[in-house]
Amino acid sequence: MGIGKKQELEAKKKKNKENRKLIFNRAKLYSKEYEEQEKELIRLKREAKLKGGFYVSPEAKLLFIIRIRGINAMHPKTRKILQLLRLRQIFNGVFLKVNKATMNMLHRVEPYVTYGYPNLKSVKELIYKRGYGKLNKQRIALTDNSVIEQGLGKYGIICIEDLIHEIMTVGPHFKQANNFLWPFKLKAPLGGMKKKRNHYVEGGDAGNREDYLNELIRRMN
Repeated sequence: MGIGKKQELEAKKKKNKENRKLIFNRAKLYSKEYEEQEKELIRLKREAKLKGGFYVSPEAKLLFIIRIRGINAMHPKTRKILQLLRLRQIFNGVFLKVNKATMNMLHRVEPYVTYGYPNLKSVKELIYKRGYGKLNKQRIALTDNSVIEQGLGKYGIICIEDLIHEIMTVGPHFKQANNFLWPFKLKAPLGGMKKKRNHYVEGGDAGNREDYLNELIRRMN
């Protein structure tokens, strides 16, 4: 082995070791952050209860959308929006940042999708179990942090915990992190769908199910 090659290998080993340490420390930091948020939420709920009221959660920043219907009798505009949302197939799912534009798009395609607010458990389970990244237009399983570093390293996102944190907190590089993630291919829900054409509030499946979306994610992941 040439000297240059040996030095290259040594440098790679050193970098990997440093990365492992960095990843371990970041994971610890995120875990502490999530724990503190959970404690704060419990405290605020207790406080509200003592005052005789109830706690109103702050406006959610993150949505997860699942397509639940095929293309039968679909308006071309509706199909276009579903393509823009990257929901080309039934039971595909994507994360979305809550803003006026996305909410307008969702209202237009509401009969074809269901959506809500994913919790940390759902975000983690989706990315760990069904997460694929996009590298050179290829769909690559997130089995190795190097895949994430290749795709998102320039934004300081080098491991799966960084990716989860960026999505969960709708961080400054949410758009890049979300575009790196391939749409999730979920399975048909255990127990099936009730009434795809009816809205969730009418006992159907379509539309906004808020926090109850997490229960559906469990059945489809």
